Amino acid sequence: MAKDASAQYKRHRFPAEIIAHAVRLYYRFPLSLRDVEDRLAERGIDVSFQTVAEWARKFGLKFAHQLRRLSRGSFADKWHLDEMVVSIKAKKYWLWRAVDANGYVLDALLQSRRNKRAVLRLMRKPLKSQGVTPRVIVTDKLRSYSTAKRQLMPGIEHRSHKGLNNRVENSHLPVRRRERRMMRFKSARQCQSFVSTHGQIANLFNLHRKHLTAADHRQLRAHANTTWREIALSIKA
Repeated sequence: MAKDASAQYKRHRFPAEIIAHAVRLYYRFPLSLRDVEDRLAERGIDVSFQTVAEWARKFGLKFAHQLRRLSRGSFADKWHLDEMVVSIKAKKYWLWRAVDANGYVLDALLQSRRNKRAVLRLMRKPLKSQGVTPRVIVTDKLRSYSTAKRQLMPGIEHRSHKGLNNRVENSHLPVRRRERRMMRFKSARQCQSFVSTHGQIANLFNLHRKHLTAADHRQLRAHANTTWREIALSIKA
């Protein structure tokens, strides 16, 4: 496996393990590109933050695509939908997110509108990627959710209440932290690329579940690490 990975990454000066580790650091933790550069330097790996940025851009979405494929159909049937404001170069955008009842990110979509059409786009993405319909969706009181739901999923239960949607509102927090660490997103394209990748990697390492023993936590963490290594070694450069 390691030999195959070396061949796939032959056009890169660093081996697959280092590239995958750098990408994981950047998306897994609230670190800047220079932070990742410093942490690699602590291990004797001399790489610039510009190179880390290239790795994150080139391999991040590939890793996310593989993770999305592996998780297809495995999420809870209760979906939470919400939107938050993102300012990019003094222009207002809306970052729409769909998560399941356990906090796993189904999809994230940056749009310039906050209307029925935007909600329809948000709903269609997880329906297509997951291949299943939810049992119930939970939203705030934005009327566009109700009209879009009636058109796309008329038979699905819809609970519209601000207090019921803390699950997805809490899922905004990691993105907010990264937005501040990056001193705001530089473009709509960068923001969409980041949230699409970040959500899937965050899902893999989402181990904060209730009633887990220390042994269970270690087992889940080991499984997540193994999955990450397998994905990293299966990607072609």
